[in-house]
Amino acid sequence: MSGGVDSSVVAARVAAAGLRAVGITLAMWSGDRELVRDRGCCSIDAIDDARRVATHLGIPHYAWNLEREFEANVIDDFLAEHRLGRTPNPCVRCNPRIKFGVLLERARAIGATHLATGHYALIGHRGTLLTLHRAVDASRDQAYVLHRLSQDQLGAAVFPLGAAVSKQAVRAEAAALGLSTAGKPESQDLCFVKSTVAEELRRRLPEAVTPGVVVDTAGRTIGTHQGLPLLTVGQRTGFSVRAGRPDARPLYVLELRVADNAVMVGPREALERHRISAADCSWVAGRPPAAGTRCGAQLRSHGTAHRVRVRHAAGASVELRFTGGVGQVSPGQSVVLYRHDEVLGGGIIRRTA
Repeated sequence: MSGGVDSSVVAARVAAAGLRAVGITLAMWSGDRELVRDRGCCSIDAIDDARRVATHLGIPHYAWNLEREFEANVIDDFLAEHRLGRTPNPCVRCNPRIKFGVLLERARAIGATHLATGHYALIGHRGTLLTLHRAVDASRDQAYVLHRLSQDQLGAAVFPLGAAVSKQAVRAEAAALGLSTAGKPESQDLCFVKSTVAEELRRRLPEAVTPGVVVDTAGRTIGTHQGLPLLTVGQRTGFSVRAGRPDARPLYVLELRVADNAVMVGPREALERHRISAADCSWVAGRPPAAGTRCGAQLRSHGTAHRVRVRHAAGASVELRFTGGVGQVSPGQSVVLYRHDEVLGGGIIRRTA
């Protein structure tokens, strides 16, 4: 129970089904930081909101502090990727390592068999295998950030909201049940970010957030930037270039070069990529798709799925070729493969061409 409306409705449904339910809120904040309202799943206010809902439903509620585990399994990875000039997605790591990792282990230790969450996704079956699918409401779908769940984790997962037709319907259900979180605003920020991602990176990576040069595709120095971790491929702000350039077209970040702390920029068409290689792959069925497989590839949590062909896949690596050119492919982000609405798995983008 994150303290939001989605997990509140899930708790209500579980309780209404007559199942033995226990509400758990994860506390993953740093004890010395200032806490403000509506910061998401890591604030004291979120715990209070979740506890009020649990009391209303008549179920026990506990707050488990996983600050140390979250730091080691999610934040450290987030910072390491930024040091390497990559753009990671912390939620992709948090779900298998924390929510369906540490939390599931502890839940099982107190006798729980399943973990019901407010994620918008669906679970299916193919023979003895469990399958993961997009939610009915495409605008809310979160299958992308769940693609690393193992068969064991999927077997313990329950996603009641995967079949919800809209967020509005979920809020209406919460209101009808008298849940105090029915009108609570959504948190859009990363749960461990106090103000902005840029300020968080400056605080945590002062040695990496240092000024450097901006170069064009010919290698000429044309400006400056304030720190590689503050930028990502496809960005067109956050750096400055000298006035009076012969070519006045807008410039976009093409590459973050950690070796010399430089940012390469170029026109929009220079962003186009046709091939990507991904590593650290995880496959829902336990094996990669065969070479030649045609499927959809999503590059961001709520991005469009692009048509690709699997050029090569073996174990934890995959090489993909897009049917057409694709822009803003950022190393460090996850590429997730789909067959229609079914998630095949995915990995971390390492190289593009």
